[in-house]
Amino acid sequence: MPRERTARPSADGSPTSGRKSARTRERILAAAAQVLSRKGWAGTRLVDIAEVAEVQAPAVYYYWPAREDLLAEVVTVGQQATLEHVVASLAALPDDASAFDRIDRAIAAHLEVVLRRSEFSLAAIRNAAQLPADIRERQLVGQRAYADVWRGLVEDAVAAGELTADVDARAARMLVLGALNWAPEWWNPERGSLEDVVATTQHVVRRGLTRR
Repeated sequence: MPRERTARPSADGSPTSGRKSARTRERILAAAAQVLSRKGWAGTRLVDIAEVAEVQAPAVYYYWPAREDLLAEVVTVGQQATLEHVVASLAALPDDASAFDRIDRAIAAHLEVVLRRSEFSLAAIRNAAQLPADIRERQLVGQRAYADVWRGLVEDAVAAGELTADVDARAARMLVLGALNWAPEWWNPERGSLEDVVATTQHVVRRGLTRR
């Protein structure tokens, strides 16, 4: 879930009103993530967000000047949630973890946050290609930060001699990330558990990329 944000000062300036305003803002933001992840950038309407958040549609403009600003914040929060969860999961591994142990952990963390933990992460991934040009330019900063994590993981595997010599490291990285980001489009929890998806992905990546 998104971190606590500072809301605009309330009309009466009281602490209670300020906390209520902050909660309303977070509720609208969470509703926007839910609608955006399901309807896409073009199909997301403020009236739909307001209905989920249980507020009147004009109330959204108290916190964001335009629909695009609200949706852009959802994407930013989603990118950060994915990055932070993967980085924290990697940091929890022992220092002697192998390069592919770290790749395995990153695969699991990515699928966990996108498929189960964060509607924001799901919305960010599903709408990455739909963003208007000016907003996409701003979001590229977060995308590059996450790409750097995966670039480091693959480079470590190359340096450790764990990556098979007959594959292109950049192509391998992009294919793995593409597969992870596509998972929300086909995964159905009624037809297979998240744990099975994680294990299968890890198996496929290891079998395809590790040196024999």
